[in-house]
Amino acid sequence: MTDQDQPQHEAIIIGAGVAGIYQMYRLQELGIDATVLEAADGPGGTWYWNRYPGARFDSESYTYGYSFSKELLDEWEWSEHFAGQPETLRYLNHVVDKFDLRRHMQFGCKVAGASFDEEGSFWTVHLEDGREITGRFLLTAIGMLSAATLPNIEGVDSFEGEAWHTYYWPHDPVELDGKRVAVIGTGATGVQVISEIADKVGELTVFQRRPNWCAPLHNAPIDQPTQAQIKASYDEIFEICRQTPGGFLHGPDPRKFRDVPEEERLTLWQKLYETPGFSKWMSNFIDVGINPEANAEYSEFIANKIRERVNDPMTAEKLIPKDHGFGTRRVPLETHYFEAYNRGNVHLIDINETPIERITPKGVQTTYQEFEFDLIIYATGFDAITGAFDRISFTGVDGVALRDQWADGPDTFLGMGTTGFPNLLMLSGPQGGSVSTNYPRGIETSVDWITDLLCYMRDHGYRRVESREDAELEWLQHVQEMYQFQLMSKVKSWFTGYNSNVEGHDTIRYQIYPGGAPRYRERLEEVASSGYEGFKLT
Repeated sequence: MTDQDQPQHEAIIIGAGVAGIYQMYRLQELGIDATVLEAADGPGGTWYWNRYPGARFDSESYTYGYSFSKELLDEWEWSEHFAGQPETLRYLNHVVDKFDLRRHMQFGCKVAGASFDEEGSFWTVHLEDGREITGRFLLTAIGMLSAATLPNIEGVDSFEGEAWHTYYWPHDPVELDGKRVAVIGTGATGVQVISEIADKVGELTVFQRRPNWCAPLHNAPIDQPTQAQIKASYDEIFEICRQTPGGFLHGPDPRKFRDVPEEERLTLWQKLYETPGFSKWMSNFIDVGINPEANAEYSEFIANKIRERVNDPMTAEKLIPKDHGFGTRRVPLETHYFEAYNRGNVHLIDINETPIERITPKGVQTTYQEFEFDLIIYATGFDAITGAFDRISFTGVDGVALRDQWADGPDTFLGMGTTGFPNLLMLSGPQGGSVSTNYPRGIETSVDWITDLLCYMRDHGYRRVESREDAELEWLQHVQEMYQFQLMSKVKSWFTGYNSNVEGHDTIRYQIYPGGAPRYRERLEEVASSGYEGFKLT
């Protein structure tokens, strides 16, 4: 190969969010030539795009920040236990500038496709502006919830007022005072938006297809004594996160539901309900997510909390899920969400009773009536995890398209590689640990492991890595086994790959790794210590 045929970079990272920032830090630290391609005008990933009212963490701020730099931990102070989007975006920009990463990042670079050169063993990335950039390794940091989906409703483009998906909330302030506003969707994003704007708009109409089990966030400012305690406890905080299945501060109660007397169960559940964060989900009896009887009883406990908080009994019942148990879908954390429906200006429309027929120039037409609005907010979620890959035309060996290879569901090894796509390494790929855990905790694991792999290849003279088909099959079988233990495997959600707004996503797809972070790290360590068994290194 001539110098002219050599790739421009050793590594190309797609995405400057939480994963891409840390991966660039590690590669810069090792002196590996790399560049980051980012579609947005700045770093931040999901925290750059999601500027909607109420956007914030539902994991504790001090468990979400990076752990790799003691200096960074000492100097940064989170203002709230669960920080909002503006503060989080400031934090990520601070990290980028502190470690001089911006000079390695190219913004406004939307990737259209990427193709593997078999002769030279490198990737050519095709940008929408017509440019091409080559790199030995292609590292995807494209996010698990970055492919926003609009609903399949006739007339979406016909509305004459303002309308957008929450992911694309405008950067300029949006005037809400006195406006007639529709929110379509009541997932985690919809819950945050509704809670935040209910007392700011003139009229708010919520169109709900499927209610979700929501639980109180219990956010609060961080005072100086608590700030000092957090900074002094970071080692302990991150160690707790390492040991819990979800990478949070909240680990399961090891007792089984039926081994605890009813009065004691109710006492624990009340305590969890009053505790900040994901404790309501993650710190329950160990079999609540597995045992249908235990899950049904806990779900009824939460249902009664909703009934207590919503004044109108009919509205309360509409807000209580009937098609799935608590924690079998993603649990939104909320602040006065249910109380919003006690307001005279907030109206709940169950579209199972009166379906939306179309979007009109003036608003929303249901089978019952036409509602007129000034603003329509689509909180209709994402084509989760694989959606971001499908929107880029990845072409591997023999011209095979990744979206075709994964048409019936993703096949990966460890969520980091897929057969036929050499040197494509996924930082938050499907069936990997980072997509089913407190994201930065999982990302640091993935980035560190991939960085070690690249160092191993450099030290041993390898320039090509590809997961083996037999290893992928073994991993898929393991992932499927982990799914079968969980009640969530029976429920339609992005955990199981269902999305009514995406063609072909109407059957189960094994999207996440449900075996817990410690078990996942154990497998990663086994693979690395065996010389990366399961991968072909050449």
